[in-house]
Amino acid sequence: MKANILIVEDQFIEANNLKFILKKAGYFVCSIARSVSEALRIIEKENPDLVLLDIQLQGNLTGIDLARILKDKNIAFVFLSANSNKQILDAAKSTKPYGFLVKPFREKDVLVMLDVAWYLHQQNQESIRNKQNELLTKAATSDQFQNIIGQSKNFLDVLDNVRIVGPSETSVLILGESGTGKELIAQAIHHISPRKSKPIIVVNCAALPPNLIESELFGHEKGSFTGSLDKRIGKFEQADGGTVFLDEIGELPLDLQVKFLRVLQEKEIEPIGGKKSKINIRVIAATNRNLEEEMAAGRFRMDLYYRLNVFPISLPPLRERKEDIISLANYFLSIYAHKENKTITGLSDHVIKAMVDYSWPGNIRELENLMERSVLLANGRIINFLQLPVNQKKDVPIDIKGRLKTMTENERDHILAVLEKCNWKIHGQGGAAEILDMNASTLTSRMKKLGIEKKIIPKNNN
Repeated sequence: MKANILIVEDQFIEANNLKFILKKAGYFVCSIARSVSEALRIIEKENPDLVLLDIQLQGNLTGIDLARILKDKNIAFVFLSANSNKQILDAAKSTKPYGFLVKPFREKDVLVMLDVAWYLHQQNQESIRNKQNELLTKAATSDQFQNIIGQSKNFLDVLDNVRIVGPSETSVLILGESGTGKELIAQAIHHISPRKSKPIIVVNCAALPPNLIESELFGHEKGSFTGSLDKRIGKFEQADGGTVFLDEIGELPLDLQVKFLRVLQEKEIEPIGGKKSKINIRVIAATNRNLEEEMAAGRFRMDLYYRLNVFPISLPPLRERKEDIISLANYFLSIYAHKENKTITGLSDHVIKAMVDYSWPGNIRELENLMERSVLLANGRIINFLQLPVNQKKDVPIDIKGRLKTMTENERDHILAVLEKCNWKIHGQGGAAEILDMNASTLTSRMKKLGIEKKIIPKNNN
């Protein structure tokens, strides 16, 4: 079966030539789009299988912006361009297209590229399905993952990483927003490790009073400071032979980061007022902060970061796990219905739609709390009402079609806005680096990674 093709090209003659080539070869062709906004409307209505898109388009958004959206939607795409600017081409390549067609293109080149792109896309989809089925089978038969709910691809990738790193002794850094389940993943890593018969000690660095953190982590001897009436065994020593999970590691003061680094490097602790002693622990740390930015700001040690960041695991926010929202909701629903001795069989259709459309800024923790509240308020067997915050949409950045923006897209937009406000001045007083509270070299590196550049290629270069 021939694929349904969308052409996104603002040059009328080239767009129509492409349309003629495709129809002659038996392809179905959607309406032609000349801007990203027009393309998104056509995608919603005509559901194309593959998109041919130019880099330079009408409006403020480029083909690269559209490519990121297509990637999220799992739609194959091929770039059309005569652009030779290296930075722009690198930014286009970072979206991982199935190919490039260089203008002016010949009929034979177009058809060969389409065949290759469509074949690669189908192979990629089959590989993803096979991996999902394999991971689902493993998860269904694994005792360690019984309380972990999720079938979305990006979450199954997380579980795959847990399986890889679990049996090792490697330190793990779990990254993710608050409420994404970082502690649950840490518990899963511990329970499939050789240390599973020993304790896992959980420490929330953000909840410890600053004057007690050292005592809590390292312990103290009796009489070592005012008020120390008894000897205290610290969390690291309690975890000896097992695992210590340091949640919100980004909150650890700089002076204690030095002592913690020694624990990682030397496997050695020194209680307050006591002597050094060896310990045998595995460290799993977690944070909702961007530790690279914390390093640039001088709030987190670089050597500690690289010591922890041996095997990072990034947890996706719930808004990027749409497929898992209802499964998680039903899981919490059954728990709290049983707790309250109520018979609740599910959620109404309009409640399900509202939940899927909601952005869940508090992630899984917010969902759990909402389900507990809904069970308490329920009068029947079906949840027909959901009290979602009415102002949530005002705080969540969305693109022109209403899709929630990713963290990377928000970061890129924010940096661009600051650069334009500073007239693209990066260094010195009043520069973008100062406003963003970043090191100028870090900002330059982020700009390169995000494909941000000042130079705009004239349209007649296409």
